[in-house]
Amino acid sequence: MYFISHRGNILGPDSSKENSQDYINNAINKGYNVEIDVWFEKGKFYLGHDKPTYSVEDKYLLNENLWCHSKNLESLINLKKIGAHCFWHENDDYTLTSKGFIWTYPGKKLSKNSICVLPEWDKEIKLDYNFVGICSDYIERYYNEYNKTDCI
Repeated sequence: MYFISHRGNILGPDSSKENSQDYINNAINKGYNVEIDVWFEKGKFYLGHDKPTYSVEDKYLLNENLWCHSKNLESLINLKKIGAHCFWHENDDYTLTSKGFIWTYPGKKLSKNSICVLPEWDKEIKLDYNFVGICSDYIERYYNEYNKTDCI
């Protein structure tokens, strides 16, 4: 099971720290994967949700614990060029990551190869963990819940 921190968040959203390398590294150091927002402008990669905010080296994006959410076409093209794990989506129900996982919009039907994205947005959801990963702003909550069950 992949436990993926949304933008570095572990215990809830913190827009002042999201997508910063220190915040991301903290989540990785705690054992989580991290979904990050990546831009490419003027020949360089940047992290940031609404705009390119933090400059980042190409090598950093190759960390096996990162799931790079391309925020513009140039980032998708260049992330693929360097071999980073990446994907593009906006409001699509489903999209494939470059490693073949199904990134699943909140509240949509899940499969065994799905990443369950932001389940906290759907107050009615009852997680059976019959999917390959989960991405959340509250990833520690789901990690603890999963590890208290007999799910495999």
